[in-house]
Amino acid sequence: MQSEGLFKSFWQGGFESSTHRLRNGQRLDVIAASSHDRRAAQDYRLLQSFGMHTVRDAVRWHLVEQQPGRYDWSSVLPQIRAAREMGTQVIWDVLHYGWPDDIDLWTPQFAERFAAFAHGFAQLLARETDTIPFFAPINEISFFAWAAGDAGYLNPFAQGRAFELKVHMVRAAIMAMDAIWQVTPQARMVHVDPIINVLTDPARPWERDAAEGHRQSQYQSWDMLSGRMWPQLGGAPRYLDIIGVNYYHNNQWIHGGPPINRFHPRYRPLRWLLREVHERYERPLLLSETGIEFDERPLWLKYIGAEVRAAQRGGV
Repeated sequence: MQSEGLFKSFWQGGFESSTHRLRNGQRLDVIAASSHDRRAAQDYRLLQSFGMHTVRDAVRWHLVEQQPGRYDWSSVLPQIRAAREMGTQVIWDVLHYGWPDDIDLWTPQFAERFAAFAHGFAQLLARETDTIPFFAPINEISFFAWAAGDAGYLNPFAQGRAFELKVHMVRAAIMAMDAIWQVTPQARMVHVDPIINVLTDPARPWERDAAEGHRQSQYQSWDMLSGRMWPQLGGAPRYLDIIGVNYYHNNQWIHGGPPINRFHPRYRPLRWLLREVHERYERPLLLSETGIEFDERPLWLKYIGAEVRAAQRGGV
């Protein structure tokens, strides 16, 4: 299905591109593990056979900048050229959980190095393509801040530093966008994060404020980017260009308890969550990730499609 909006197709493909280090020191590279780096043209062609002409893909920073300040683009050029030849529109993840080993994530130099890398990547795309580029500067800032700065789930496995890390990542994203726009002023930016719903357990009504605080935290990175929160970071409305929302089967749960599924009486329809984001920011919106496992996949995809269409009919 062709799209009438920003993107070449309504349904989009995506390639998982995590490149972070695990606790045991092993670095993930899912693009390589799935052979997408070697089969990009075949992958794009296959997606086009299903009417998907827009994809999310990624450049892998740790491969490009193996020596500080020196860029080797050979790892991403096959994807860029395959997309160009196939007429595939790409939303490029610039940072997907991983960075070069010599960089200390917690220092101001991280943002400076990242902005320089983003500038170099924008120059490469400007040389290789003549289309308006789309970038997702830092994937899932709010989720990454929680997972890497509080839960100790992702590298650097910190705890109690989630808000600090969120502030740090927003600053880096703003600097990277400025660097990209120096090269390509018409570039578009997609900011991706999960949307969630956190409910209070009726048996623990005193947790209502904590549950609602957790729910509201989903907006912090977008609020910082747009300048609504912590304006000293330099955020402004122009930075919050396009919003991408990630929504999975377990994105609603009871505070301090388990996830709830879409048949639970307190489950909020996805269309309501989409409307809340739309009314809060009034920015272009796409559902940027979704999924479920095994036999439930067809019914889940049907549900997601129906909810997105319902949201659109409601003005989202």
